[in-house]
Amino acid sequence: MEKKMTSAKLSDRKGALDLASWMFNVVTSVGIILVNKALMAKYGFSFATTLTGLHFATTTLLTVILRRLGYIQASHLPISDLLKFVLFANFSIVGMNVSLMWNSVGFYQIAKLSMIPVSCFLEVVLDKVRYSRDTKLSIILVLLGVAVCTVTDVSVNAKGFIAALVAVWSTALQQYYVHYLQRNYSLGSFNLLGHTAPAQAASLLLVGPFLDCWLTGKRVYAYDYTLTSVSFIILSCTIAVGTNLSQFICIGRFTAVSFQVLGHMKTILVLILGFIFFGKEGLNSQVILGMLIAVAGMMWYGNASAKPGGKERRSHSTPSNKSQRHVGSTESTELLDDKV
Repeated sequence: MEKKMTSAKLSDRKGALDLASWMFNVVTSVGIILVNKALMAKYGFSFATTLTGLHFATTTLLTVILRRLGYIQASHLPISDLLKFVLFANFSIVGMNVSLMWNSVGFYQIAKLSMIPVSCFLEVVLDKVRYSRDTKLSIILVLLGVAVCTVTDVSVNAKGFIAALVAVWSTALQQYYVHYLQRNYSLGSFNLLGHTAPAQAASLLLVGPFLDCWLTGKRVYAYDYTLTSVSFIILSCTIAVGTNLSQFICIGRFTAVSFQVLGHMKTILVLILGFIFFGKEGLNSQVILGMLIAVAGMMWYGNASAKPGGKERRSHSTPSNKSQRHVGSTESTELLDDKV
């Protein structure tokens, strides 16, 4: 009887922590999307890659301060794994920004939706995960709902297709790798950020100004900085620390596929808040229907994947010193959507 009560308490505690982690991610992600939209649309700061580099620089500063204060313990991450992670993450950032520029909005949204099947494929092949029929059907329902309310015009060209392909696979690999590194090296969220953020900040701040100049035709150094625009940049960087940390926490707890599925709730919230703050243009019965379908699919997924056999990893041997899963995913990088 006592064991059952202890088990129930642990289950309740895990559920509360899962909910808090997810709400932390939703609040910070939606907040940074709205701030970045205002920064770009109202103040003309269209340097997405450079801004992402500033986000990581701010995150690096915080991790350094916390390490000095003793809140982050020393940890080890092999340089080869760090370089692979940074490669996947930076290709995700660049690929998303280029895909947004070269593709129609409709095809861009389809590319985003394809990240879930790709993430499922990676988990099935690399982690030997098996999904139940209900879990698969719920994922399809989520994809259908988001497609209904976000996909409009669809046109494809060769270079846009290649950019989308790079963006989708690099993003899926980056998110899978967050979970893999936390599990294999017993790294907490801040520990992993402490390893990855400095490398990403340095590389993006080096390449970002040139890439943004190529994408927009404008130079970040020639931007007319004002007190208001700088304040928005600082606010964006501050929120990004929470977004980075919460993504690492969520992928560490839920895996990349669950993070992608539940992540579309942020897409729905952004649409709703966009209608509230930026006008109701585009709000119609099709969008509302799509939102309802997507939310129903997310609820179904949560229920189906939580059942025994809904989503399980087939047993396979792993080194004993690396098998511990540490509760603990990178910054979204698409500044005009659910990536920052």
